[in-house]
Amino acid sequence: MLYYLFRFLESYGIPGSAMWSFISFRSLLALIFGLIISMWFGEKYIKRMRRMHIGETARDSSIDPFGLDKVGVPSMGGIIIIVATLVPVILLGRLRNIYLLIMIVTTVWFGALGFLDDYIKIFKKNKEGLAGRWKLLGQAFMGLAVGLTLYLSPDAVIRENIETQRVGQTTEVVYKSEAVKSTKTTIPFVKNNDFDYASLASWAGAHSQAIGWGIFVLMVLLVITSVSNGANLNDGMDGMAAGNSAIICIALGILAYVSSHIEFAGYLNIMYVPGSQELVVFICAMVGALIGFLWYNAYPAQVFMGDTGSLAIGGTIGVMACIIHKELLVPLLCGVFLFESLSVIIQTQVFRFYKRSGRRVRVFKSTPIHDAFRRLDSQLDPTSTYILRRWPKGAWHESKITVRFWITTVLLAALTIITLKIR
Repeated sequence: MLYYLFRFLESYGIPGSAMWSFISFRSLLALIFGLIISMWFGEKYIKRMRRMHIGETARDSSIDPFGLDKVGVPSMGGIIIIVATLVPVILLGRLRNIYLLIMIVTTVWFGALGFLDDYIKIFKKNKEGLAGRWKLLGQAFMGLAVGLTLYLSPDAVIRENIETQRVGQTTEVVYKSEAVKSTKTTIPFVKNNDFDYASLASWAGAHSQAIGWGIFVLMVLLVITSVSNGANLNDGMDGMAAGNSAIICIALGILAYVSSHIEFAGYLNIMYVPGSQELVVFICAMVGALIGFLWYNAYPAQVFMGDTGSLAIGGTIGVMACIIHKELLVPLLCGVFLFESLSVIIQTQVFRFYKRSGRRVRVFKSTPIHDAFRRLDSQLDPTSTYILRRWPKGAWHESKITVRFWITTVLLAALTIITLKIR
């Protein structure tokens, strides 16, 4: 809203109004607003939840191996992150931008889905929360909606990059003059960094483009569902999910900015996505909100984000990657989320396989994988056989695990960006 107000004032020559046209100014202001709102609202929220005696109920992770009791710590802190993200975005963003509208709707939808799950756990005293099939259906519905919007909206377009090389001259990247709907996406380690989903249906002739869009929509659905679940599983230690998500968002902010800048996009030889610069405003607001949330969520946590926050964060990360056509970079960028999910899948499938023969076999000491690093041998099931019983050795303090996972995510984020120049 403030963007449109100051652009109106600019038409009358009001000094300083022109600053609001710069994406860098609005983005950094969004980060500051997000941080301040998160810290201010966070304090109010925690006090309110404590007065209402609403907090974490007893569960396996409520007491860590070093004796810190977490029962009673307020949950559903994702409300803090959502509010601190959306308020700066609404104030500073261009609300007519299709990508910004998608991000707002995604945040609200996944936040509501997570809120329902937390509400059932906390107020209905049902530790299972929302049934997995309904949660998965809600995630898939939003993934399908986003994919179809990117397919159908006339504003969701790109300008394709063309690599040319003249005799005796260096390679030059130019862009087609017209913006088009495209099924192309960015992949690392190849010469032109582009992959066309329609090429998978080249056998269909004239219908290959339509099938390519179908594949793209399914890929969007898969990415959004996977990342939101991965972020949800990563939310198991104080500051873990918030810190990892902030790092991932910063990397996505860099990718969104270079994708919206024709010269930077040409340097990296990636698709130019007009209008995607507004994603930087959203990302900066979310980074500010996450950092402000860490003020209260760092060990020992005064509040947990719950599914309200983790589903919203994971969902928005997945959507942002799809909007700028970088969804195939997600497994690397969100490698920590991927490893968390794979650890649960492997553990579950191996246990079920051996259970048929009457044996109790597990791969890891505990899952999601971050729990294996804080699990003492005395806490393991004596009736089970653990394939990786000696890894990791001993139990680490929760804060050490969290920081080392952050460091891992920083390395993965840097590698994700570097891969665009490794061909």
